[in-house]
Amino acid sequence: MLEIIKNTNIDFLGKRNIAFIFSGILSIIGIFAVVQIATGKANLGIDFAGGTSVQLKFEKPVKVHDVRKALEDGGVKDFDLQELTGENKILIRAKNIEIQLGKVSEQITGVISQKLPDNKFVVDSTVEIGPKVGGKLRADAGLAIVFATVGILIYIAVRFKLNFAVGATVATFHDVLAVLGIFYLLGREINLILVTALLTIAGYSLTDTVVVFDRIRENLRARLKDSVESVMNLSINEVLSRTLVTSLTVLLTSVALFFFGGEVLHDFSLAMIIGLLIGTYSSVFVASPIVLLWGGNKPIRKK
Repeated sequence: MLEIIKNTNIDFLGKRNIAFIFSGILSIIGIFAVVQIATGKANLGIDFAGGTSVQLKFEKPVKVHDVRKALEDGGVKDFDLQELTGENKILIRAKNIEIQLGKVSEQITGVISQKLPDNKFVVDSTVEIGPKVGGKLRADAGLAIVFATVGILIYIAVRFKLNFAVGATVATFHDVLAVLGIFYLLGREINLILVTALLTIAGYSLTDTVVVFDRIRENLRARLKDSVESVMNLSINEVLSRTLVTSLTVLLTSVALFFFGGEVLHDFSLAMIIGLLIGTYSSVFVASPIVLLWGGNKPIRKK
């Protein structure tokens, strides 16, 4: 593999206190976001809040501004518009509308027909989710993340040791909370696409952390006379090039999706970009220091 950085000697663990402060701030923001999501006070998509999604295909090109003005003049409230470039399609998502769900799509299509009579359209798809279903989806999404993290804890505990498992699990939770908190601060929509991205980020973060842990375990067994902290620093420096090359490769793919993947993948790719940066940081500055603090002078099993 191409080595873009050679023979580094960076004291990563010596900077753990600064990293813990930074990570603590990110985690607090993430926990606050979780509370807001659980209480329904965040910008929830119709997946979690309930509502109606209607995709319309127009005969002629249509401007989002014209559709937005038509819906506002027609009395439709609390909706989002998404243009599917090059296809003359508009995705309309209406949240928390007091009208009976079955009649929301009729109201939307009726208003568009009345306000934009010169541009005929057909309904490509309609999705309606009630508030109870949205609440269940929100709870199930949270359980999916928790179960995935518990699975990570068990896997690392079996493959390495409990202190390594704790480090990997805390780092994974840290990554998920950080991305969720940043999305909340940015006012982005919290939906099932974001949950998919969070689970993907958790898997990537785990893979990156396991690579670092493997090298730490090898060096700890080969350098019994050296201090644990120095051996861990050496191990992180040895895999630093691999970590950066891997992260850069995935990051370039995510950036390409962000700019050229269309609106449907916009939030997913944005979450991946943020998660990749934070996941790479956490495998070095969060997971490894926790192993050091937890395990002390005996971080691995004897052969």
